[in-house]
Amino acid sequence: MGSDSKIQNIRPRAGKEEKRMSEEIEIKADEIKFKLKEMHDFNWLNEIGKPFVVFDQQDSGNLCFGVENNGRRIFVKYAGAKTTDFNGNILEAIGCLKSAIQSYIDLKHEVLIEYKDSFETANGFVAIFEWFDGENMHPHWIYPPPAKYENPNSPFYKFRRLPIRTRLDALDKIFSFHCYVEQKGYQAVDFYDGSLLFNFERNELKICDIDFYAKKPYVNTMCWGSERFKAPEDYIKGVILDERTNVFNMGAIAFSLIGDELNRNLEKWEGPEALFKIAQTATMPNRNDRFGSVQELYQEWKKALNWAMEITKRRAER
Repeated sequence: MGSDSKIQNIRPRAGKEEKRMSEEIEIKADEIKFKLKEMHDFNWLNEIGKPFVVFDQQDSGNLCFGVENNGRRIFVKYAGAKTTDFNGNILEAIGCLKSAIQSYIDLKHEVLIEYKDSFETANGFVAIFEWFDGENMHPHWIYPPPAKYENPNSPFYKFRRLPIRTRLDALDKIFSFHCYVEQKGYQAVDFYDGSLLFNFERNELKICDIDFYAKKPYVNTMCWGSERFKAPEDYIKGVILDERTNVFNMGAIAFSLIGDELNRNLEKWEGPEALFKIAQTATMPNRNDRFGSVQELYQEWKKALNWAMEITKRRAER
């Protein structure tokens, strides 16, 4: 694309809307529109392609785009603009995205979206990833709860109605990746269902966000994370988070995808009871009662699943 920018700033909203809405500025990039708290230079976006979708309601400080160039699609994360849902420090958001690049390089894995490139702009930082054609499992900007759980078009709703075997396969990929995270000496931070993309045509899962994953030892300074997935120690500043914290996180995602993320009881569990007991152990409030690592959890999970499948097979043969 040439230097003649197709990105326009549109007048702030007026009228009797609440203050936050009145202060928003609408930006147009080619055929898409999005909102910011103030004007920002996006000429750099013209240089990498034509945006076809934008994700602007992020509380991380990142503005994300789907961009196409010569038939190839990429996923672009940008830190530097004041997004409407971000109340933090822009310089910290830029620094966080810069720091995350090494994590994507170190933790390259078939389950993780593929990092391609990054560069600085006059006012921010851009990270480029391979595009994955999937739906986010926690699109709060489109399906805020309870719609996330009740609307038939919600990706989470659709996923929870897939066969149990398909969901267990997706969970297996999550566990496998986090075993790798442990092996590489990293701590998983702020992992939740919003970190997941799922392609319903291919039944394929990808993890799309590890921006806060960090090298161990990791001291809990910001208490990141969704309350639905946080271990008790995630709420305590100054403590070291470790493998047992990750174990809780994995147990919580198991309840989210197979059972009930808020009421972790057997009645709402849709998989084999043996797996429920493992997820229950993983999410024990006392960290010493949990598995010692995600690897240990994963091994026990696979043994229990194989046992359950064998029992089902024998019953079918009778």
